[in-house]
Amino acid sequence: MCKTRFLAAFAAVALLAVAGKADACTGITLKSQDGSTVVARTIEWGGSDLNSRYAIVPRGYTQSSYIPGGTKGGMTFTAKYGFVGLSVEQEEFVTEGLNEEGLSAGLFYFPGYGQYEDYDESLKAQSIADLQLVSWMLGSFKTVDEAIEGLRQVHVVAIDPRASTAHWRVADQSGRQVVIEIVDKKVNVYENNIGVLTNSPGFEWQVTNLNNYVNLYPGTAKPKARGGVQTASFGAGSGFLGLPGDVTPPSRFVRAALYQTTAPVLATADKTVRQCFQILNNFDIPIGIETAEGETAVDIPSATQWTSATDISGRKLYYRTMYNSAIRMFDLNNINFGKTKYKTAPLDEVKEQPVYAVSVK
Repeated sequence: MCKTRFLAAFAAVALLAVAGKADACTGITLKSQDGSTVVARTIEWGGSDLNSRYAIVPRGYTQSSYIPGGTKGGMTFTAKYGFVGLSVEQEEFVTEGLNEEGLSAGLFYFPGYGQYEDYDESLKAQSIADLQLVSWMLGSFKTVDEAIEGLRQVHVVAIDPRASTAHWRVADQSGRQVVIEIVDKKVNVYENNIGVLTNSPGFEWQVTNLNNYVNLYPGTAKPKARGGVQTASFGAGSGFLGLPGDVTPPSRFVRAALYQTTAPVLATADKTVRQCFQILNNFDIPIGIETAEGETAVDIPSATQWTSATDISGRKLYYRTMYNSAIRMFDLNNINFGKTKYKTAPLDEVKEQPVYAVSVK
């Protein structure tokens, strides 16, 4: 892609930091009775269609990182492991993916809190754009430990100073999961034992904020006598009265944590994948709520552009989009990453929600 096309495409991503639209992501993690771990997430952007694509990356495929100014001149990296990724705006900008060794990685927006190190031309051979970090990790490592160690050898930089910073979720087949945040130019790694991630503020603050909701519990509150009045719940689920319902990152983190930790543990990974999609239905952001009065909302079906779920042990990556709610799946077990060619294509060949007639006989 030429520099002009690159800058035009990247402008939409850069505007995530300044346009006030829904630049949101919600991640959850569920385990099944058979020992499988499923990580799932949404990606939101209410400013325009992100033109999301998938990429099948074989072993031996070489990429070069972008550097500030929109040219490729940064670190060159070759995939040791094959992977499948879901990207936004450009095929190189993988925001969620899974490799053949069971490493899962995803980028989540982190506006206003992250700060990468300044780009140093003398270090360009070790510099990688934040939007390409997921691709590099998926192609290079098979465990969380390896990814953390690898981060010490590179310099993560922003391509455009207007763009939102990011933080990352990385998980492997052992079930271990970490959050990586670069704040004040320092890489911080947090064990993500709860398995939830949204956006700003930082991960430690989000976990601490859960203490504000210690009073919530699953089920229905018992009737109580208050003076001479008998009070009772209007319906089921009143133990969650007070659960925040807005779409801000702290509220989504709390809601995701409580939905996730109260969900029943299902027998298999396949059932758990469907459970993840059902839970994440609650985090779909409709177009309009992030649009200020007097502004015109964009003409796309949803700010939640796609939702994915990854069965790490089963090596399967599932997704659905705002244009098609049918769940589609990549089975990495059926891809020969030693022989397949690099391939990329839109997540939706047809951008129109299909409607199927019910056959009545």
